[in-house]
Amino acid sequence: MRRFGRTMVTAALAVALVGGTAGWASGDSQAAVTGPPPGTAAWRADTAAGRPLPDPATAAPREVAAFFAGLDDTARQELLRSHPLVVGNLEGAPLPLRYEANRIAVVATGEARYAALAAPDRQILAFDPRGRGQVAEVFGDLEHAEHVSVIVPGSDNDAATYDAPRGPHTGPAGMARALREATGAGTGTRTGAGAGGSTAVVAWIGYTTPVGVGLDAADGRLARAGAARLARFTAGLDAVGAPDPVLFCHSYGSVVCGLAARHTDAADLVAFGSPGMRADTVAALHTGARVWAARGPSDWIADVPNVEFAGIGHGADPTSAAFGARRVPAADVQGHTGYFMPGTQSLAAFAAIAKGEAR
Repeated sequence: MRRFGRTMVTAALAVALVGGTAGWASGDSQAAVTGPPPGTAAWRADTAAGRPLPDPATAAPREVAAFFAGLDDTARQELLRSHPLVVGNLEGAPLPLRYEANRIAVVATGEARYAALAAPDRQILAFDPRGRGQVAEVFGDLEHAEHVSVIVPGSDNDAATYDAPRGPHTGPAGMARALREATGAGTGTRTGAGAGGSTAVVAWIGYTTPVGVGLDAADGRLARAGAARLARFTAGLDAVGAPDPVLFCHSYGSVVCGLAARHTDAADLVAFGSPGMRADTVAALHTGARVWAARGPSDWIADVPNVEFAGIGHGADPTSAAFGARRVPAADVQGHTGYFMPGTQSLAAFAAIAKGEAR
């Protein structure tokens, strides 16, 4: 009975404490955005050169890639103009076509909060205006990159806030820029000079994240929905010839990565500021990826109980010796979001992992 009582208390603490980057605010329950993108019904009813279009809900990304490879440029542009939201979110579609489609889709919303995403120098790989909005942005030349990293963020991120000026190097876009610069590729969108010029980084906010601290952040409902979308996203990268990615998974994003791990072909999986990955050990993730973990000394995530009880809490601490992950040095990291600050040990280690140089 005493053990049961301690477990119940710990589970209650997990509900109160597990959360994201917003701090100690209460959380609002979120409805997960799932399924194919808006406009799918019209897409399914259409054809290209007399051929049926691949179903966004069921066609494998490799099938999508093969379909577009069989179209001429005129047919591709016609689909782009008629179905921008579908083309822009269709895993396996050509990257330049998706960038152009999402620029059109962003403008079509007429919403000021998304307007900056339509700038000519931005490479928006995915855009879904439903709910709070989802987005994926590419930093670098994804078509020709030798190394690809994907930032998978935690709570309080959406299409309108992921690049907010709340502090450089902390939000998903800031993390992506910092990582790309640390690899030697520069801060711009296009490929930079030097060895890191072949590195591309994607800020992926492709799932409905929790808001604040509440049950959404303490349970796995949104993470399970996000894991399915992350797995399909990485399959889409593979379909267009991108190298196996490194997944950098922050806070609640590490829960998403833990659930998606067995369904991706990631080369490395890096969990930092993690409340747990819904697995007791690296082996339980069932992944061929190398698994890394980092936690700074002042990261409040250390106060979150590493339990999972009745669906609440996310399990073992990925930085514990028993979990079995490779440790990333993080002794100089400040707080919960300081892992990509220039000059930190963690950013230097992340850059080495991103370039395939870490051992």
